[in-house]
Amino acid sequence: MKVFVSADIEGVTGVTTWAETDRAKPVFDAARRQMSAEVAAACEGAFAADADEVLVKDAHDSAFNLIPELLPKGAELIRGWSDHPLSMLQEIDDSFDALMLIGYHARARAGASPLEHTFSGRLNEVRLNGQPVSEFTFAAYTAAAYGVPTVLLSGDAGICAEAEALVSGIASVPVKRGFGASTISIQPALACDRIREAAEMALSRHSALGRIDLPDRFAVELDFRRHASAYSASFYPGAVLSDSTTVRYESDNLFEVLRAVIFMLRG
Repeated sequence: MKVFVSADIEGVTGVTTWAETDRAKPVFDAARRQMSAEVAAACEGAFAADADEVLVKDAHDSAFNLIPELLPKGAELIRGWSDHPLSMLQEIDDSFDALMLIGYHARARAGASPLEHTFSGRLNEVRLNGQPVSEFTFAAYTAAAYGVPTVLLSGDAGICAEAEALVSGIASVPVKRGFGASTISIQPALACDRIREAAEMALSRHSALGRIDLPDRFAVELDFRRHASAYSASFYPGAVLSDSTTVRYESDNLFEVLRAVIFMLRG
C-alpha cells in the first residue's frame, strides 16, 4: 500500500496566531515540532496498517517546516516548492492508494478559526461552482481525479465538519476549535495518539471510504482583497474579471483549473 500525506500547520493543535506559523518568529519552533509530531503519528499509523511506502509533502508556506529526523524511518519527505500545479499534493498520481491530510484548516470566511484562509492572504474567498471552498476541497478533488481516496483529515473542527460533509466515511480528527481570535486545543500528545489511531483504522478499510464524485465542470472564482490583484490575474488565458475584485475561470479539466489558480496567484 502506498500512502500520500500532505501537511499544513494552521490546523495543528495549539497553533493560534500567525506568528506561530512564521519561521522567522521565535514561537514558530514549538509549532513546527508539533506539526512534525502529528505528521509522524500519521506515518506511524500508516505503517502499522501495512503501508509499504509513505510520501509526505511539507505544504505550508516555505515548505521547510517539518523536522525530517522526527519522521519515522521509511517515510519520504518533499520539501520546497516545484511550482507544479498540484501544489500541496505535488507528486501524487494514480499509483497511490490513499491520501491523508494533516494540520489542515478552515476555509476563508468560515468563522471557525483565527487562522482560516484559502491559499493566500491576498484572497477574501475562493468559490468553486458557486460554493465557498477550502484547501481541503481542492486536495480531495485533486486526489479523486487520480482515483485516490481521501481517508483521513486532522485540523480544526471547522475543516473537519466540511470534510465529513464532502467525503463519505472520512476519518476526521478535530484537534482544536476556534472562537474569534482564540482556540481551545486538545493536549499535543493526545492529538498524536488520535491521529495515529485514526490513520491505522482508516487505511485498514480505505477501499470502502474516502471516494467522491467529481463535478462535470469546474468554475473557480478568486475573490481578491485588492482590485489591482484581480485585474492582473484576469489576463490569464480564459480568465474573466466578473467584478472589480473577482476573477472567474472555467474548465471541465480540474488540472487546468489548478494550473490557472497557481498562475493567477503569482501576480
